[in-house]
Amino acid sequence: MTPTSETRGMPLHTKMLIGFVVGTLAGLAANFMVADAPWLDGLITYVTDPVGQLFLRLLFMLVIPLVFSALVLGVVEIGDPASLGRIGVKTLVWIVAVTTMAVTIGLVAVNVFQPGQGIDPLVAETLLSQSSERATEIAGAREGVSGIQILLNIVPRNPIQAATEGDLIAVMFFALMFGIAATALRTPGTRSFVDAVQGVYDICLKLIGWVIALAPYAVTALLFSITARLGVDVLVQLARFVGTVIVALGVHFFIVIPILLWIFGRMSPKTFFRGAQPALLTAFSTSSSSATLPTTLKVTEENLGVPRRVARFVCTLGATANMNGTALFEGITVLFLAQFFGVELGMGQQVLILMLCILGGIGAAGVPGGSLPVIAMILAMFGIPPEGIGLILGVDRLLDMCRTVVNIGGDMAGSVVIGRSEGGHEGDAAPVDEMPRTV
Repeated sequence: MTPTSETRGMPLHTKMLIGFVVGTLAGLAANFMVADAPWLDGLITYVTDPVGQLFLRLLFMLVIPLVFSALVLGVVEIGDPASLGRIGVKTLVWIVAVTTMAVTIGLVAVNVFQPGQGIDPLVAETLLSQSSERATEIAGAREGVSGIQILLNIVPRNPIQAATEGDLIAVMFFALMFGIAATALRTPGTRSFVDAVQGVYDICLKLIGWVIALAPYAVTALLFSITARLGVDVLVQLARFVGTVIVALGVHFFIVIPILLWIFGRMSPKTFFRGAQPALLTAFSTSSSSATLPTTLKVTEENLGVPRRVARFVCTLGATANMNGTALFEGITVLFLAQFFGVELGMGQQVLILMLCILGGIGAAGVPGGSLPVIAMILAMFGIPPEGIGLILGVDRLLDMCRTVVNIGGDMAGSVVIGRSEGGHEGDAAPVDEMPRTV
């Protein structure tokens, strides 16, 4: 087998960790020794900030085609009447319900622990004034918008304009409608369209891989800029953020999912975790739901006793659409950065973020770092400086490993629950060769 670039050289997550350490230490040193030096401001303005901005622009470039293609494919897979129609409906209900629970846990955790609070208001105001012009414009455009107007804005007058303006929820609504219509209209033309959308999705995954390869340099630049301005305070905030994410993921994974398994799947959580262990370890080591899929299928069928037709449908679809941990992480990240930069979000806006994270969990790519474009776009929608994403990139590998475990665990738990509910309908299932295409 030909070795990949990652096996020949240093792993990407190691490079990102090095970039995190170098950027942080260099920024702290600059903050302690030459905080008022004119050349430091010039270095940040003309070197490190542009490098970070380039990385963010590349993420923004991919978010619309990625989310549109992933949502269209997800709806087509779920709603295909020839592909386990009844199980597809149950899978959709599971995805929406469990993802809603996960995001709610994340929003409660970030409001209880307040990981982004504690920055000097003057410093936060300075950071906000240095945020991107786009984020500032969006923040101003959203002032004074009523709840009814927000609901109406979900349906775009012009989907192209919505995409251009970064109105992610309008794009998501359009993609969902497009996917539903493509499912209802089973013609050769729509099949060709779905194949083309699959091609767009595959291209987006490839481009994300290239962009994420630049992340170590972006981490160094963004962390240098932030720590040079804030000093050691930023590290305290980052530790609180990591703790909040891990606690919220733990509550969902070790409390909510076992309860659902016990009630609806009639399976002991101990039995589930023992049988699921190989897939969970693979998910933790690869940080990729897509890469873990073969192991997930094997474990779900052989160790957990789920019928093959159910395991293939639910786990294959879940590798793209059932991202409980990712949706939870997105919600915490957005609210953490809002607190960090002093951006006030009302309860209505937080509920809107919850909805975006549920849909964003479906639209996030099942590869390492696949949620970053969605997070960046949600930040811009609510006037939160997307530069703050540099804060989380250095620790994202650890959190990505943890949330991928939750994603895979949710897929396998859903397979157990849906498989149990299908116990009396063995003969009604579609044959294996009618299983949906892997997204």
